[in-house]
Amino acid sequence: MDEHEDLIGAQTPKHRITDPDEALAALERAVPELAAHRRPEPAVIDWAVLEDGLGTALPADYKRLAEWYPVFHIGDFLLVGTPVPGKEHHRLRGIRDDLDGVLQDWWEADMSVGLRPYPAPGGLLPWAYSNEGDTFLWNTVGSDPDRWRVTVASRNGGWWHYEGGALQFLAEYCDGTLEPWELPGIRLDVTVRS
Repeated sequence: MDEHEDLIGAQTPKHRITDPDEALAALERAVPELAAHRRPEPAVIDWAVLEDGLGTALPADYKRLAEWYPVFHIGDFLLVGTPVPGKEHHRLRGIRDDLDGVLQDWWEADMSVGLRPYPAPGGLLPWAYSNEGDTFLWNTVGSDPDRWRVTVASRNGGWWHYEGGALQFLAEYCDGTLEPWELPGIRLDVTVRS
C-alpha cells in the first residue's frame, strides 16, 4: 500500500458484482434510457489492439459494455469512452495520451496523492471523464482486472476509491446508492456519440 493511501477515502458496495452481464443489467436498471441505445447484436471489438498495446487485460464488465453500447454521455456530464469497432487504435492512442499528459502531470505536481499513472505497478488507467474535469480510473492493483477498484479524481482535488467495478460504480452513482462525495448529482438522460 502506498504511503498516501490513508489520505484517500473509500466506499465499498454491499455486494460486489463480478458477473459482467449482471453489472450491465444493474447499469441498465439505474439508467433506463440507456437500453434504447443498446446494439441489436454485440459489436466485434479487437480487444488485442488495446490489451496488447496497454500491456494488460481489461475488466470484463467494461468489455461487455463496449460490445453492447457505443460511446455515450450520461446527463451531459459523464462520458463513458469505449473503443469503436475497427478504430480500436484511436482509443488506445487516447488512453496513452492521457497517461503521458494529464495523469503524468498530476503525479509530477504531487496532485495525485501519490498514485502513479499506469504502467507503474498498481497505476491509474482512465476509463471515463466528466465535462467538468473529473476523471474515473481503474486502480490496476493485482493481476485480475475484474478485481480492480475504481478511483475518482475530482476536478476540485478530491480523490477517492470505490471498491467495485466500473459498471457497478456507474449504476450506484446513477441510482443514488453511492455517496457522490466530490461529484454532483447526475441526470439520467443518455446521449450517444456518433
